[in-house]
Parts: sequence; C-alpha cells; structure tokens
Amino acid sequence: MSKSKLTKAAIIESLHEKLDLNRSDIHEVIDLFFEEVKAGLSKDQVIELRGFGTFEVRSRKGKEKARNPKTGELVAVQSHGVAVFRPGKELKDQVWNNVSDR
Repeated sequence: MSKSKLTKAAIIESLHEKLDLNRSDIHEVIDLFFEEVKAGLSKDQVIELRGFGTFEVRSRKGKEKARNPKTGELVAVQSHGVAVFRPGKELKDQVWNNVSDR
C-alpha cells in the first residue's frame, strides 16, 4: 500500500482555508522560508525549529573505492556535506505510534 503525500500545494490550500490569506502570498512566504533554511545550511548554520526539529550539515567522509550503483564502476568519492534532520521531542512523540508495513 502506498502512502499518501502532503505536497506544498496542499499545504498552501490548507493554510488558505484556515487563514483566509491570498494563495500567492502564502506560496511566497513558504518559498522564502525554504530559501532561508537553505541559505543557513549553506553557511553551515544549525536551523533549530522548536517543537519540530533541527536541520544541520554533517560531514561525510570520502572513499577511494566506491561503486556507482547503476554501472558497477569503481569511483572515488570526495568528502562532502550532507543535510540531516533530527526530529524534536514533540514531533517524535506525535509520530511514535505511526507504524506501517513496508
């Protein structure tokens, strides 16, 4: 069974119904929020959203011998940053009992 998705468009529609604001204004605010998060992460800042979670960049060590999963070819991978998300306690508690068969 596939999970349902919550898209940005659905979030905009939900906020429009709850707040009676213009959809384009809501869209712009959401886009600006994501741009701020991306800009902070690109400056190696930790983004802490209380009650939700924390976004940060962690270093991933490079490997001299890695495989391209498509071709099987050996390739070298440089050290690089990866964006990670750690859910906050409130979010963890809220989704604790969400169990699905995969």
